[in-house]
Amino acid sequence: PVTEGSIVVPYGHVIGNEKWRGSEVAQRLQGKVRLIFEDGLGLVDFHLSNRTCILLISEADLVAGDEFKRRLVRFRNASSLRGIVIVERTPISDQYYLRVQKLVVLELGMVLLPVANQGEASHLIIQLVSFCVREQSRERSANPFVRRQRARLAEPAVLQTAQQIPGVGKTKALLLLQQFGSIRRLCNASINELEEVVGPTVAQQIYTF
Repeated sequence: PVTEGSIVVPYGHVIGNEKWRGSEVAQRLQGKVRLIFEDGLGLVDFHLSNRTCILLISEADLVAGDEFKRRLVRFRNASSLRGIVIVERTPISDQYYLRVQKLVVLELGMVLLPVANQGEASHLIIQLVSFCVREQSRERSANPFVRRQRARLAEPAVLQTAQQIPGVGKTKALLLLQQFGSIRRLCNASINELEEVVGPTVAQQIYTF
């Protein structure tokens, strides 16, 4: 099982699964982050910190069949890490996307971030690494005797996920997350609950999506 602390990620580094060596996403990460390749990471593609990791689902994975689904389920069942799923949503793989979205967000309760290609995936990973570094810096400087609640709304992955909904920009995404607290609760909200936050037109768009 992949658990928090089982992989030690040096401060400000990314540990990548050996299978991604030489890929476009790895080439674009080189020079932007300190990338180390390791064999035997198993289900995880990139470790951003000791508790946050990326599972990258490529266009080829989506077209090839259900193996990626089994990998996600095994990860969710066996891991205590904060897993973020990045999926290549292209004209070829778009027909499979809704099923992936249902599995990842509704059934597994994980964050799903669609990208158009591996270049976008690398850019997103760089942003998430910056967030992890800032988060670790805050923890290092915090008073160890004062427990501070980490605000999930500050997580760029959660905010960006909400902004994938048609008609929802950054402001509405923040309002929705403040009201519902999580992507899972937002997905299960009724039309009436959504209308109270964003009005009837956008509420209908969100509910349909």
